[in-house]
Amino acid sequence: MPLNKIQMKSINKIALTFFLLLFSSVVASAQEIIKDTVIVPVKKIQSNGKQKIDGVIATVGDYIILDSDIDKSYLEISSQGGSVKDITRCQMLGKLLEDKLYAHQAIQDSIIVTDSEIKGMMEDRLNYMVAQIGSLEKIVQYYKKDSEEEFRTYFSDILKEGKLTSEMQKKIVDAVEITPEEVRNFFKKIPTKDLPFFGAELEVSQIVIAPKVSAADKQKVIDRLNEFKKEVEEGSSFSTKAVLYSQDPGSRSNGGFYKMNRKTPFVKEFKDVAFSLAEGEISAPFETDFGYHIIYVEKIKGQEVELRHILLSPTVTELALKEAKEKITLIKKRIEDKEITFAQAARTLSDEKETRANGGALINPKTQDTRFELTKMDPVFYSQVSNLKENEISAPILDEGEEGKKKFKLITVTNRIDEHTADYAKDYIKIKDLALKDKQITAIGKWFDEKIKETYIKIIGEYRDCSFTNNWLKK
Repeated sequence: MPLNKIQMKSINKIALTFFLLLFSSVVASAQEIIKDTVIVPVKKIQSNGKQKIDGVIATVGDYIILDSDIDKSYLEISSQGGSVKDITRCQMLGKLLEDKLYAHQAIQDSIIVTDSEIKGMMEDRLNYMVAQIGSLEKIVQYYKKDSEEEFRTYFSDILKEGKLTSEMQKKIVDAVEITPEEVRNFFKKIPTKDLPFFGAELEVSQIVIAPKVSAADKQKVIDRLNEFKKEVEEGSSFSTKAVLYSQDPGSRSNGGFYKMNRKTPFVKEFKDVAFSLAEGEISAPFETDFGYHIIYVEKIKGQEVELRHILLSPTVTELALKEAKEKITLIKKRIEDKEITFAQAARTLSDEKETRANGGALINPKTQDTRFELTKMDPVFYSQVSNLKENEISAPILDEGEEGKKKFKLITVTNRIDEHTADYAKDYIKIKDLALKDKQITAIGKWFDEKIKETYIKIIGEYRDCSFTNNWLKK
């Protein structure tokens, strides 16, 4: 199959199964699960002199879809800044049918979505929405609900179905693996004229020097965390303290909440403490590269732990910053004077454990290789490296992470790869990614074919004339 066709297939499918999934958690869809008796209100809408009846237009397993859900889906996508002009009502219904089948099958497969998960997601989303709209009252008004309680119940159902949908899809995709032979065969099938074209790329290394924090400043943070622990054990809310005081931007808004297992990519020190605690227990303060933490374990479910944590980082003094800058400036001079190579300096002098062993080489988190495509770089990172010549070393850069920790770094470009047509040997990782995505799309299509056959699905009225991507009508 030519790559352009492969890519179009991917784009079309992803547009309906991945991109729009971003909005499924806020789509005002029929979230009602069918009870023993379903009573659907009939609403007559005046349109061009004709009466349009709003009622059930489709059933998927235990879920129903109303005609008005399609209109609500359009509204939600538009409110998020998406374009709906090229999305037909049939395509939108197809997307809603997909979501319902994912959610229905997730329940059949015993995929669990906990109330605490939904609560954490809700608080996170509400904080974002309040920042955009202005107040919770305006949000309730926007969704035409009579009270905050009614809105929260409604939104909780939406989030739960969206989470079931995403977890089911993840389960399908995660099961797909690809062999080197499959990658090779995928590449061979691409006609020469359809080979992908890759933009200019850089390989980058860095040396990091972190300011030293005094023992006294560390102890202040430890003492503060011990105070929090004592207050929580006496009845205070851990979640509230996390919202107010934690310096972890990834969890602060939802009360420090994380759900994790042994394979979750957290630092070892954090996981070691998390899995050593009993349900309801609060840890003593402990240190990671991010600062000092305390952990409260809410629930233990088999191999999974639901927890909350608070992160505090010691204050870095101006004197410590000055000393760190002087040290990294000296390292730069030693490299430029040929006393030591950049890679040697990174291995022996850098404070960054993740890159130290590789001579400072950075790994692209999106591709897991060492190449960074110029057009896809983070803007800040791009500004730091784009003008560097090969093997040129940057001036000391003061970097402040999301958690507020300051550090100095030197950056050098170790290799420049000009824009080029795909080469199997040079671009194996990228080609593997393309091949894997194609196989995942095939797996999703096969899954739909199988589950549609074994699930009760009914489409009513004019929508039976739609030309769906999937065989919803079971013809």
